Amino acid sequence: MRGHLRGAAAGVAAAGLGIAVAELFAAAARPGAGPLVTVGAAVIDATPTPVKEFAVRELGTYDKLVLLTTIGLVVALLAAMIGILGRRRRPVVVAGATLFGALGATAALSRPAGTLLDTVPSLLAAIVAGTTLWWLLGRSGPVVAGGRRTFLRALALVAGAAVLTEGGAQVVRRTVGRIRTDLKLPPPADAAEALPSGVGPGFTTPSAEFYRVDTALTVPRVDPDTWSLRIHGMVGRELTLSLADLLARPLIERDITLNCVSNEVGGPYIGTARWLGVPLAPLLKEVGLKAGADQIVARSVEGMTIGTPLATALDGRDTMLAVAMNGAPLRPEHGFPVRMLTPGLYGYAGACKWVTELEITTFAAFDAYWVERDWAREGTVKTASRIDRPLPFARPAAGPVTVAGVAWAQGRGITKVEVRVDGGEWRSAELLPVPSADTWVQWRFRWPATPGPHSLSVRATDGTGAVQVEERATPFPSGATGWHTITVTVA
Repeated sequence: MRGHLRGAAAGVAAAGLGIAVAELFAAAARPGAGPLVTVGAAVIDATPTPVKEFAVRELGTYDKLVLLTTIGLVVALLAAMIGILGRRRRPVVVAGATLFGALGATAALSRPAGTLLDTVPSLLAAIVAGTTLWWLLGRSGPVVAGGRRTFLRALALVAGAAVLTEGGAQVVRRTVGRIRTDLKLPPPADAAEALPSGVGPGFTTPSAEFYRVDTALTVPRVDPDTWSLRIHGMVGRELTLSLADLLARPLIERDITLNCVSNEVGGPYIGTARWLGVPLAPLLKEVGLKAGADQIVARSVEGMTIGTPLATALDGRDTMLAVAMNGAPLRPEHGFPVRMLTPGLYGYAGACKWVTELEITTFAAFDAYWVERDWAREGTVKTASRIDRPLPFARPAAGPVTVAGVAWAQGRGITKVEVRVDGGEWRSAELLPVPSADTWVQWRFRWPATPGPHSLSVRATDGTGAVQVEERATPFPSGATGWHTITVTVA
């Protein structure tokens, strides 16, 4: 039994060192190519859409942490088993390390932007882990001088090296964070006006609280000095821009609400920010669009593809290549240094983070990542509304109660919000002022609450006169529908 424990500990420690060395290499040379991340990304790509939606719905922003933790535990368990078996059969160590390296390398190559260099971290992890385990097992046997003490010293040495190496990887990753804070952005040529008087608190979502939904298991760390954007495909001439080239162009500043297609009725995956960026339409006109083109395929540094209708960049809306939100450079998790932003479209169809390439093509010629998984191609935001106060199952006191929330229909605007109590008559709520039709609308309603349980429902009417759809539908494949309804008990 004692021998099994030594073998298991040796296996886990060796795997930890191997992964740490791989993460350090990846952080310095190939961000996002660490073995745990590439395997996790391959798992995400292979996961059926209903399972992904369940994870987003139930785990929220913790879905990535749960996946990485699960993969780490599986690796630790398998490494422990290899360590136990390897004490008596050393070829098991070689076979196990080879298998892990091959799986990691295969996962790296399966990524949309995968290259041979992306296989290096996984292969490096396999070599370091295998060599280290072989060495540790040689010091775990009864014939070794010092026996248990010798093994524990060797184990502590390996564990310490793993911790120090992972710490070095963290230091390298933080370098981009420092570069971000040093980035100086020019003032906008077309600045947003001050928010209208009467706008309620919480209209603008703080950047640190803005929702994040994407498939990146670790946030890409992009060096703005080496970043570039390539525009190609069905164009008269290709164009490649550095960040300096982009920032030398006239910038616009706009208040825009962005939301995720995975948002359930009443869900949290929506926010409003003041964005700064380069309008996309002039760039597209500059490269010369060829007849028949109807899709922009945006590609991010980690290979994600987002398909956007070309018309939404040319119809007068403020589609942009955003470089800042709320007065500061984009946070890494929100796409630093540049992301695409298309008012009126869900993020999956018009808001590519960490964008590095725009290909002008057709919907017939290419299906982007989410369309391949049967999500709708167009991605137009549906009219929706949400009750934020009171909270579900709250127990407000009898008397006047303020019911409040937000409604949105980006591009069309909101003309009316109505509240219904206990299935009764719909009554109009007060709409607070907004800067444009591209943002959500805050609303409030004074309710003379009476004691007992009550249900509160809300619906909105957009600028075209269309009333929010009552029928409940899940987010897949084109966005959730239904009236948000909560239950409260008045004391």
